[in-house]
Amino acid sequence: MEIVYVYVKKRSEFGKQCNFSDRQAELSIDIAPNPELAALYVERNPVDTGIQCSASMSEHEANTERFEMENCGVNHVEGGWPKDVNPLELEQTIRFRKKVEKDENYISTIVQLGSIMEHCIKQNNAIDIYEEYFNDEDDVEVTEEAPSAKTINVFRDPQEIKRTATHLSWHPDGNKKLAVAYSCLNFQRAPMGMSHDSYIWDLENPNQPELALKPPSPLVTLEYNPKDSHVLLGGCYNGQIACWDTRKGSLVAELSTIEFSHQDPVYGTIWLQSKTGTECFSASTDGQVMWWDIRKLSEPTEVVIMDISRKGQLENALGAISLEFESTLPTKFMVGTEQGIVISCNRKAKTPAEKIVCTFSGHHGPIYALQRNPFYPKNFLTVGDWTARIWSEDSRESSIMWTRYHMAYLTDGAWSPVRPAVFFTTKMDGTLDIWDLVFKQCDPALSLKVCDDALFCLRVQDTGCLIACGSQLGTTTLLEVSSSLSTLQRNEKNIASSIFERETRREKILEARHREMRLKEKGKVEGEDDGQKEEEGALDLNELVAKAEEEFFEIVFSELRRKDAEAMKKKPKSVRTSAGVGGGSGGREGAMWPEFCLTAGVWVISSQ
Repeated sequence: MEIVYVYVKKRSEFGKQCNFSDRQAELSIDIAPNPELAALYVERNPVDTGIQCSASMSEHEANTERFEMENCGVNHVEGGWPKDVNPLELEQTIRFRKKVEKDENYISTIVQLGSIMEHCIKQNNAIDIYEEYFNDEDDVEVTEEAPSAKTINVFRDPQEIKRTATHLSWHPDGNKKLAVAYSCLNFQRAPMGMSHDSYIWDLENPNQPELALKPPSPLVTLEYNPKDSHVLLGGCYNGQIACWDTRKGSLVAELSTIEFSHQDPVYGTIWLQSKTGTECFSASTDGQVMWWDIRKLSEPTEVVIMDISRKGQLENALGAISLEFESTLPTKFMVGTEQGIVISCNRKAKTPAEKIVCTFSGHHGPIYALQRNPFYPKNFLTVGDWTARIWSEDSRESSIMWTRYHMAYLTDGAWSPVRPAVFFTTKMDGTLDIWDLVFKQCDPALSLKVCDDALFCLRVQDTGCLIACGSQLGTTTLLEVSSSLSTLQRNEKNIASSIFERETRREKILEARHREMRLKEKGKVEGEDDGQKEEEGALDLNELVAKAEEEFFEIVFSELRRKDAEAMKKKPKSVRTSAGVGGGSGGREGAMWPEFCLTAGVWVISSQ
């Protein structure tokens, strides 16, 4: 394209006109060299010269042709009428139609056009060219890319004494910032001189944090307000609740009083969906869940005690370590405890017994992560001990799906916000596992070694593309997953729903079978106990009868022996005579003959 610029200037403004002519060269002056002046010169050695290594760049401006854009509208009205006929007048249009119908060419034209129209109608009846064959399918992109992830950035704790990155929170507007809470959770093992500061990082500047938050005690949790991105809520290690406004600087804007705060570290804080956007609630291992209004943080507005015995006693409460609240279920919230039990609560209940709705027990240790599925809130994910489990509110006795027991301890987990069948878990060996239930259920779809240190927390960006992982030494790693893990697959919602419903039905059948077997075992044991009692009763009766007979006969025999002894004392002794030897009748008198008697059905023999 040829660039032309026209200079417009008066001739008088150019000045005097220059006259040029050709001539030979002339020598104006000739200076001979002077050796004395040469001696005055000093040689410069070495010589420093600057050289530009990069390529020379130049900037040019060009004026392109300008196109003018206009928006025009077209008004479609009924046409085909002559100028002298007003289409709005019914009489004129009827008169004109009658006139045309009397024309000789009208009938032939209609017959000719009728055959063409009939052919088109038959085509439309045979094939509908506007039919949508995949009307029910979602317009989603199907990717065949293998699951993968890569590290984008690393944010390191700027303090010399390294602390654990205990919680992460994405900026609600644009997700260009990341708030990281730093703390040491080892009881009474915090090193001397450890900083209490937590930081807000800009994703494009990993060298220096954008803002330092200065709490009175190290932060365990930190959450952005979804309605006001300048406000952050933090839970401190000493049990206090702190609130910041980034427009006012690093210092705390509102702080709860020690007397009305938690007695243990605050492990969970969540903003509530309210009209003012200032309500929140917190949970701690002291067994209390407290509701707060950041406009008045002096004391909580409501307290719920996690006592599953439904007596509302703090000494029997279970320590809360994770929280879950779904805005679509404003009256319900869930708490994960140190004892491995998930407690479902009703906020609007009036009595402590009604506030504890039900419990889900399945973990051997603390539940570090608890989150409902963003697409199916009835199903929720828990992470604790060596497994991650998926639950359904319809099945309370056991989880519907679970991972195998890993060699390393699991520390955190979260659902993907864009794919209902994908969730993420972190482990103590520094590994990030990405699970895709549609792809396979026994093993993770992708297992990535993020760092050599233990991963402690995890947070997924709202778009599902970026994942932030916090380590035990305060290093926060930012990962980008492939499009296959961050793009909704075709018909994935229906597949995930069918998987959850199928597993729920299976668990219900197994629960009914186990319940039936337990009842049978219970009945069998009770029957055996009754038979054993009957046998013991029969044995006891026979023993009693035998013992009674023995005592009875002993009394009888003793009485007989007493009578015999008395009879022997009263009777005189017999004397033998010679007549008794030779006589016939006298021989019987000197002999002792036995005496028989029947006593109590027993023959008793006694000698006289």
